[in-house]
Amino acid sequence: MKHYFLAGISVIVLLMCLGCNSYKPDILEFPMPEDTETKSINLQLKTSYRFDGVYADNEFDGARMNGFRQVNDSTFRVIISPENTPINQSSYYSFRLRSEQKRKIDLEIEYSEHLHRYVPKLSFDRKHWTALDSTKFDTLKAGNLATLKLEIDEQALFVSAQELYCSAENESWIDSLSTKHEFLAKVNTGNSKLGRDIWCLDIYKGEKKSKDVIVIFGRLHPPEITGYFAMQTFVETMLTSELLSEQFLEKYRVIVYPMINPDGVDMGHWRHNAGGIDINRDWSHYRQEECKVVANHLVETTKRNKNKVILGLDFHSTQEDVYYTLTSNRKSHIFGFKDLWLNAIDNSIPGYSPNDEPYDLNQPITKGWFYLQFGAEGITYEVGDETDRAFVRQKAKVAAIEMMKLLVLR
Repeated sequence: MKHYFLAGISVIVLLMCLGCNSYKPDILEFPMPEDTETKSINLQLKTSYRFDGVYADNEFDGARMNGFRQVNDSTFRVIISPENTPINQSSYYSFRLRSEQKRKIDLEIEYSEHLHRYVPKLSFDRKHWTALDSTKFDTLKAGNLATLKLEIDEQALFVSAQELYCSAENESWIDSLSTKHEFLAKVNTGNSKLGRDIWCLDIYKGEKKSKDVIVIFGRLHPPEITGYFAMQTFVETMLTSELLSEQFLEKYRVIVYPMINPDGVDMGHWRHNAGGIDINRDWSHYRQEECKVVANHLVETTKRNKNKVILGLDFHSTQEDVYYTLTSNRKSHIFGFKDLWLNAIDNSIPGYSPNDEPYDLNQPITKGWFYLQFGAEGITYEVGDETDRAFVRQKAKVAAIEMMKLLVLR
């Protein structure tokens, strides 16, 4: 009898292990795989510099400055280097300036890699930002040098490639939503390589089991703030108390990972995580902690609750607004949705036509992962670096409304 009992226990344990294994994401093969093993990075020295009564520092989250020096009586130079190489041309910078006396200076930004990309944004409080007038900066002096004309005084001035919105601000935004909406759960899915929380918003009304799921990713690449702003508005639009939102959230479950690369964001990286990797190239073997955490959580929670993932949206920024979509040979669970959706956005915004650029599965990026892992429609929602912020939010609101309309009727 003892042997039968032990055998029974062994079978139960085996079944439990098999069940756990079934909740793991698939190892996938893409035509153009990339090496995503951890690589070394060059850490910034967090410090403050002083020359001739002018101070510069990088002692805050989201900063990127690798050196500072005086060139002549009125000219100062900031040195900017990426976290490691090779790296794409997301030449990100962010630092703080002040002067013992009010003065005008020429500030040169010198890049050790690539060229100047972002229009400088200025702020005194990290909340209100103004793009520097185009007449006050140029990139003609040298290929890797940008020159800014600034007026500084005792009040610290943030000079940044893009608005600063780091992991602390992300969590505050999540907390504000979870306080307002009882049907929204704030979930800690795990930790980044350096131990920062990777938060998730789990949104639904009624029972979450067996609902079809829409997944939203954000901030895989640190400087891509316009995509993050679009993601915020998209999510906020789904949370209104209007009838459409009510109907949508009664029918669907929405799972949002707003900031998947908090280390890279807080460290002021150009592109990579703390492991020195572009984590939008690691959606096949999940070697980087952030991809592993998110993939494991999403697969586990959807399979355990018998959910079918039908749509995955990944919000990014690039030089212009564009939607990267699947080609017509990829028949997702909601095949045909993206054409109806983009057409509806087109019809809802006078003077704007969505730029749809389909391409087939190549690198192990989220768009392909959504399709291969779940059979879902995968779309990379790209927003221009310098797209007007009001239009970024207007378009995201329209996109969320038109998505809900289509899926409610499905």
